[in-house]
Amino acid sequence: MTNDREFLGKEPIGKLLFTLATPTVIAQLVNMLYNIVDRIYIGHMPGDGALALTGVGVCMPLIMSVSAFSALVASGGAPRASINMGKKDYNTAELILGNCFSLLVLIGTVLTAILLLFNRPILLLFGASQNTIQYASSYMNVYAIGTIFVQLTLGLNMFITAQGFTKISMLTVIIGAIINIVLDPLFIFVFKMGVSGAALATILSQGVSCVWCLLFLLGKNTQLHLRKSCLRLKRHIVFSCVSLGFATFIMQISESILAVCFNSSLLKYGGDIAVGAMTICTSTLQFIMLPIMGVSQGAQPISSYNFGAGNAQRVKQTFRLLLTVCAAFSFSLYLVIMIAPGIFARLFSSDDALIRYAMTALRIYCGAIFVFGIQISCQMTFTAIGNAPSSIIVAVFRKFVLLIPLIYILPAVNVLPDKALCVYLAEPVADFVAVIFTVIIFTAQFRKALKSLEKPAAAQAD
Repeated sequence: MTNDREFLGKEPIGKLLFTLATPTVIAQLVNMLYNIVDRIYIGHMPGDGALALTGVGVCMPLIMSVSAFSALVASGGAPRASINMGKKDYNTAELILGNCFSLLVLIGTVLTAILLLFNRPILLLFGASQNTIQYASSYMNVYAIGTIFVQLTLGLNMFITAQGFTKISMLTVIIGAIINIVLDPLFIFVFKMGVSGAALATILSQGVSCVWCLLFLLGKNTQLHLRKSCLRLKRHIVFSCVSLGFATFIMQISESILAVCFNSSLLKYGGDIAVGAMTICTSTLQFIMLPIMGVSQGAQPISSYNFGAGNAQRVKQTFRLLLTVCAAFSFSLYLVIMIAPGIFARLFSSDDALIRYAMTALRIYCGAIFVFGIQISCQMTFTAIGNAPSSIIVAVFRKFVLLIPLIYILPAVNVLPDKALCVYLAEPVADFVAVIFTVIIFTAQFRKALKSLEKPAAAQAD
C-alpha cells in the first residue's frame, strides 16, 4: 500500500493545522447545532416548552453515555491507527479499524436493549420530576432505536479524521445536521409529534451520516479500508484501543455522572427551573467546547503521525500551536458569556423566568472557562501520543476528586446565599484547580515522551 499521508510529516505545522482543523472546527460547530437544535425547538414549543426543555435536558446524561462508549473505542483506536500509519504499518492500522467497527456494533446493540427496557427508571434517577418524566421518556423511547447509528457515526468518523480526511469527516456532520435541522420543525410542529418528533429527526439524520461513513471507508479514496478479514475481534487490538480511549471515556461518562449529580442537587435546592437552567448552561458549554475540540482533533493526526515517525520537534511544535489557538478560543468565548449571557439563554427558551435565572447561572457556571484551552490541549496531546495513564489521571482528578464532592460541599457550607447557585459554582472552582494539576503532570510527561523519541534519533545519527 502506498503512503499518501506523508504530508503529515513534511508540511509546515501552521499550514497543516489550518488545513486539517478548519473543516474539523466547521464540523464541530455544525455538530453543535446537531446536538442542540432539538433543545432550541423544544424550548420554544407553545405552552409547555420550558418543562419539555427540562425533560429533554434530563436525557442528556444518557445521550452522553452513548457517545462515551463510542469514544471508548474510537478515541483510542484512531490515534493507534495514526501511529501505525506513521510507522508505515498499514496492515495493523486496518486491523484496528476493523476491530473497532465490530466492537462499536456490539456495544451499540447492548446499549439499545438497555435503553429500551430501563430508560424510565434511569431518567427518574437522573433528576426527572413527575412534571418532566413524560417528556424525557418520550424522547428516549425513540432515541434508543438509533443508538447503533450514533455509535458507528461518531466512531468511524474519528478514523476518517485520523487519516487527515477532515473535509470528509466535516461532511459527515454537515449532512446529518442539515437533515436534522430540516426534519425537527417538520416533526415537532407540523406533524405535532413534540419531543418524540425531535428524537426521530435525530436518529434519521444519524442513520444517513452512518451510511456516509461506511461508504467512504469501503470505497477507493480512503487510505485505510474497512475489510471483512479485519472484523474478527482480537484481544490485544481491543485492549490497546480501549486502554487508550479509556481516558476520553472517563471524561465523557463522568459528564453523565456529573449531570446526574447536578440535576439531583438542583432539583432539591431550586426545583425544575434550576434544572432547566442547567440544560441551558450545558448546551452553552457545548458551544465553547466543540470549536476547541475541533482544533484538537485537527491536531491529533499531526501529533500521532509524527510521534510514530519519531519526529520530536514536530510533535512539540504542534502542541505549542494547539495550545495558543485553544487558549485564545476559550478566553474569547469567556468574555462573550460574561458580557452577554442573555444571548444564550434566549436561544433556548422564551420563558422570561427561566431566562433571568439562566443568565445568573451561566455567569457562575462558566466562570473559569478561560482555562479550558489549556486543559483540552494537554488532554488531547496525551491521547495523540498514546499516553493513556496520564490522560486517565487528569480526567479522573477533575471530575471525581474535585467536581463531584464540590457539588455537595459548596451548598452545605453556604458560600453563596442561594444554595442552587452554590451548585453551579462547583464547576469553575474545579476547573481552575484541575488545570494547575494537569499542567504539572503534562510538563513532566511530555518532556519524557519527547526524550524517548530523541534517543533513537541520536543513536541512528551515530
